[in-house]
Amino acid sequence: MIVVAGEALIDLVPQGPGALAELKPALGGGPYNTAVALGRLGSPTAFCSRTSNDAFGEALLDGLRRSGVDVSGVQRGQEPTTLAVATIDDAGSAAYSFYVDGTADRLFTAPAALPAGTRAVSFGTCSLVLEPGASAYEELMRAAAEQGLFTALDPNIRAGLIPDADAYRARFKSWLPSVTLLKLSVEDAAWLGGTPQEWLAAGPSAVVVTRGGDGLTAFTRDGGEYSVPGEAVDVVDTIGAGDTVNAALLHGLAVQDALSREALAALGAEGWTRLLRFAARAAAVTCSRAGAEPPYASELGGYAAL
Repeated sequence: MIVVAGEALIDLVPQGPGALAELKPALGGGPYNTAVALGRLGSPTAFCSRTSNDAFGEALLDGLRRSGVDVSGVQRGQEPTTLAVATIDDAGSAAYSFYVDGTADRLFTAPAALPAGTRAVSFGTCSLVLEPGASAYEELMRAAAEQGLFTALDPNIRAGLIPDADAYRARFKSWLPSVTLLKLSVEDAAWLGGTPQEWLAAGPSAVVVTRGGDGLTAFTRDGGEYSVPGEAVDVVDTIGAGDTVNAALLHGLAVQDALSREALAALGAEGWTRLLRFAARAAAVTCSRAGAEPPYASELGGYAAL
């Protein structure tokens, strides 16, 4: 079981140009998209979050169920669902404005225990920014690491939600001893400051940096550096692409029984290149269609086919 912990929200996606374009609601949130992608790839997955009892909240849970994700541990509340208004530029890249005051996911509390059979826990995005939930997710991250579980972190920076950038950067560094795999975009890396080598020295066994259409690079604690190019695709938008990379990395590691620090260290050039190519292919499929629509395993030929 891979547990994905973090927010579920509604993306409001413009259907045309201009500030007053019609907005279409879509299921979203970085951790939510990661959980959906994992379920579609065939990994046993559970979602750990807090969602609203409103119609949007029900739709979010239905989307997880349709992708085979276990939602039995999701907390519920009467508060409204978080909304993210997307703006899509000419290259298909998305930027967001958030409506988060008093929403359900902010009131998440750390569970007493994770589901039986949990091998890995994934964290990231808004859930690690917005209090009081951020502290609860942080508590869960540290507890998972102390139990020896594989932990994955994608900070997925949304600068507009971070009131004190320096405080967040310091907090990010404090998480690294509890992180096994750090995945972040080149834009996230520039905003956070530092280098993969500095982050590796602080705790993670591997760091994966995504460069959009230019591909992905993995850095490992033994000095390894492995890169693959992006897959050529006609981009509709990039919503959910990074989340799909998260899921593909975790799924590929699970298939190889490599969800541990020792197994990551043993992957080597061939193992990392194969894994990164799979993640690039999965992200390309997501970019080829509107909204966060990660691929199913049948669309990729399976991890073993790479």
